[in-house]
Amino acid sequence: MNAPLSPILFDVDARRPVPPAMVAALKARFGERCSTARAVCEQHGRDESPIDVPPPEVVVYCESTEEVAAVVQLAHEHAVPVIPYGVGSSLEGHLLAVQGGVSIDLSRMNQLLRVNAEDLTVTVQAGVTRMQLNREIKDTGLFFPIDPGADATIGGMCATRASGTNAVRYGTMRENVLGLTVVTASGEVIRTGTRARKSSAGYDLTRLFVGSEGTLGVMTEVTLRLYPLPEAVSAAICFFPTIDAAVQTTISIIQMGVPIARCELLDPNAVRAVNRHDKLTLREAPMLLMEFHGSEAGVAEQAATVQDIAREYGGEDFEWARTPEERTRLWTARHHAYLAALQMRPGCRAVTSDTCVPISRLAESINESVKEAEGAGLPYFIVGHVGDGNFHLAYLIDPNLPEERETAERLNLQMVERALRLEGTCSGEHGVGLHKMGFLVTEAGDGAVEMMRTVKRALDPRNIMNPGKIFTL
Repeated sequence: MNAPLSPILFDVDARRPVPPAMVAALKARFGERCSTARAVCEQHGRDESPIDVPPPEVVVYCESTEEVAAVVQLAHEHAVPVIPYGVGSSLEGHLLAVQGGVSIDLSRMNQLLRVNAEDLTVTVQAGVTRMQLNREIKDTGLFFPIDPGADATIGGMCATRASGTNAVRYGTMRENVLGLTVVTASGEVIRTGTRARKSSAGYDLTRLFVGSEGTLGVMTEVTLRLYPLPEAVSAAICFFPTIDAAVQTTISIIQMGVPIARCELLDPNAVRAVNRHDKLTLREAPMLLMEFHGSEAGVAEQAATVQDIAREYGGEDFEWARTPEERTRLWTARHHAYLAALQMRPGCRAVTSDTCVPISRLAESINESVKEAEGAGLPYFIVGHVGDGNFHLAYLIDPNLPEERETAERLNLQMVERALRLEGTCSGEHGVGLHKMGFLVTEAGDGAVEMMRTVKRALDPRNIMNPGKIFTL
């Protein structure tokens, strides 16, 4: 395995300073929207990963594609790294300035540009967040289903090929992005895809950029698929005697073809954390949180089938949430699980992993991971979009104790090795970033990674687009 067992180190000599002439040009163009203030740079040099890297030297707040292109053209001229920034919620070090450079903050690019309700499409700027998007299209009777938990920007979700709680029914960003506007490494603006639902015209550049983690270009506008709001929605929670019983229930639900919209696992540690954080009284046992979409009759049929399956594995205390307020209460608690868990050990950092395996191997993957976690002695919690074979395990470590970080990384290594052995992947949705670069080599092989490098060199010959991520050049 090629992943490190100790905190990731960086070669300080690899950092490329921003020349004074470039800083002056940026300040002349952007005024107060170009900042070199230490606090601003540090804010843009930190995500939710446990990795510490010196921040970028400059932050520029862009408000249009043309402004992004202007920054990138200067960066290309001076061979200075460019790192796109949304809301900073990534988990694998994607936005860290490992080679210094300029952070392009896209959060002010937050406009819905075009809603085509009759075609079930919308075009947005990259800084629009998923919750903002759904608020602004609510009166159309449509919604955008991809829900990674954090209120991430659409551009960031494209960059990491995000998925989340609804992926078991609606797919990931890969299936739901129709077209992009991208600023390339030379500062040229290109457009990929169309609003048509399919195309066989040339290379699929849209899919090339989705999941590229900012290493090939800066995505500034995105055209997305939308879906009609379902006629009926019902959510339920069910508790199980063991994590294995909850997982076996999930496997049976999927293998029977039940079109469940969401199927989330919380282990007792995660339930305990959300109880304390959201002042709930959920039973602190392995729990499935499920949601059903469709017609009234269809939802009732799905729910009855799932209840029967759950009972076979000892599931009990089924609780239904049929009103929007009840469902919001449950899903808010689920989305708070990460932050809630961090508060269980004040001052901690989380070392996370999110492997994904074929659904038939899910029980083996989780059971062995739980066994290792229990034996390690570190606080941990598990949440998972188990309906599509994806789960997250996070260790809560004291950042002042290197031995805890080393233990967490060793366990993470074992978890990923297991997923790959079971024909799965090192990341279902977090992406590679810095943390999983070695895992990618093991998963894809030297030849495939070298092909990725060839694409990167061709599209970004000066290596300025988020350098040092996914793989080394």
